[in-house]
Amino acid sequence: MNWDATPQPVGRSRWRFLPPSDWPEEDLLSIGADLEPATMIDAYRRGVFPMGAPERPDLLSWWSPDPRGILPLDGLRVTRSMRRSAKRFEVRVNTCFTRVVGACADPSRGDGWITTAFIDAYTRLHELGWAHSIEVFDRSGELAGGLYGVRIERLFAGESMFHLARDASKVAVMATVDLMRASGMTLFDVQWSSNHLASLGVVNIPRSVYLSRLADAVSIGVPD
Repeated sequence: MNWDATPQPVGRSRWRFLPPSDWPEEDLLSIGADLEPATMIDAYRRGVFPMGAPERPDLLSWWSPDPRGILPLDGLRVTRSMRRSAKRFEVRVNTCFTRVVGACADPSRGDGWITTAFIDAYTRLHELGWAHSIEVFDRSGELAGGLYGVRIERLFAGESMFHLARDASKVAVMATVDLMRASGMTLFDVQWSSNHLASLGVVNIPRSVYLSRLADAVSIGVPD
């Protein structure tokens, strides 16, 4: 699948999210709905994404963190070590999406929220052209790391990443930024920041600022 290919229409969502003026101060907005393509794409357009509820991964919940973690495309920190590491790997796009999601969903990871239902949902978005994987292979041709997320117009919403070799996930982030720049995209959403992501240049911004930047990046309410 081509990174810049037009995704297939998903129609209108049967669910309606509350306007931001009615959102709680907490990151968790609501529980329920479904993982149908129309529901998920409508949510991303509005600054909302799905995950399992805390301590209840069986409950589908919808989030919009405040503050929100983003990676400014001109703020990626690339060290000399990362540049050297990049030369050891080959980057591919959308050649093994399910393998990347499966690696991110490895139950041995501490934050294992990616259940079979989520794997199926994002795989469906991938088949429709909305979800993409950035894959990093070592010199022997083995998958060494990668990330996946959802692209809508000038937004890329990163969902999860993994690495089996040192710096492989960092190389995936570098490649994603390069792709976004080449495609004229503007907003790289990482949901929540962390010490690791902050070392790459991720910053926190207020939810209101994120929603303003999102409005510049995507269309709201378009019946795709």
